Amino acid sequence: MDFALSEEQQAIFDMARAFGAEEIAPHARAWEEAGTIPRTLWPKVAELGLGGVYVSEDHGGSGLGRLDATLVFEALAMACPSVAAFLSIHNMCAGMIDRYGSEALKARWLPGICSLTTLVSYCLTEPGAGSDAAALRTRAEVAPEGYRLSGTKAFISGGGYSDAYLTMCRTGGAGPKGISTLLVPAGTAGLSFGGLEDKMGWRAQETRQVQFDACLVPADLLVGEEGRGFAYAMAGLDGGRLNIAATALGGAQAAFDATRAYMAERRAFGQRLDGFQALQFRLAEMEVKLQQARIFLRQAAWKLDQGAPDATKFCAMAKLAVTDSAFEVANQCLQLHGGYGYLADYGIEKIVRDLRVHQILEGTNEIMRVIVARALGAA
Repeated sequence: MDFALSEEQQAIFDMARAFGAEEIAPHARAWEEAGTIPRTLWPKVAELGLGGVYVSEDHGGSGLGRLDATLVFEALAMACPSVAAFLSIHNMCAGMIDRYGSEALKARWLPGICSLTTLVSYCLTEPGAGSDAAALRTRAEVAPEGYRLSGTKAFISGGGYSDAYLTMCRTGGAGPKGISTLLVPAGTAGLSFGGLEDKMGWRAQETRQVQFDACLVPADLLVGEEGRGFAYAMAGLDGGRLNIAATALGGAQAAFDATRAYMAERRAFGQRLDGFQALQFRLAEMEVKLQQARIFLRQAAWKLDQGAPDATKFCAMAKLAVTDSAFEVANQCLQLHGGYGYLADYGIEKIVRDLRVHQILEGTNEIMRVIVARALGAA
């Protein structure tokens, strides 16, 4: 069993990490204060082929696997988890369109999506349907021109910022089999947005409600088949959960690296902090947690790439284990910085705030336990 990255995979990681260090990290705090990511960043990201990480090369993507994607998002998150996570959501949408969309839909939309001139948001959660996503009420009624879409989506990253919204909506009866997926372009009549959410973390991402008031969506913007939207959404979330875990891991690694440097410089009671055995043990425990999380994440990504029958269970387990460990490590890093960890200048408190939401989104970690338990029961 080979746990080493290939030369190509190492190059992918190094490329993304160097880009993040140069183009994202120096601006992360300013972008958080501004509450938005400048759109001038995205053409630079697209030049690296990161606008369609696992979109086929025929449609302008990079055609990489899920393991490769986790390397990209872990590396970028070392510069800023919020920016990396936004890009991961865009890529989740791109992958769903590439996998399930018609040839005409892919030809029309994927080139812009992969070049990041068209940013896409994922619209599943509603004010009354979070963990119980199959209970969503946003409805698309069949009309002569296509569909008339009405309803509200909540907690949407890129709401009012993105150029299109991949929307799960009800075209049939109750339950998951009545759900379809529509791609709704920005500027569609009846599409509007709520106020900017004032969040604990991920503050560089614009997050709003997305509201549909009898939006006319042409029939050719249906992704895949009617009634298959929930299955598409759940399949997309397998990869999305890996990416969210990867971005949590990258943020925690950045906090850990900064903490090691701080403890090598900071002195107390006549010696450097990293000279105290009790604190050395704390660092050792965090290193173990990070390495455990990394191996688990890459195993789950490998299973998804291989189409393993238990891939969904492993994606859920990885999301649960990695995001919990990453937040615990980041929080310990803040503690080891003492009062300085609480100051924005040191960057640790931002990582702690950003990583907290990773235990909630793409399915809460409580729902990950449900998925794992059901898989065990089925076995």
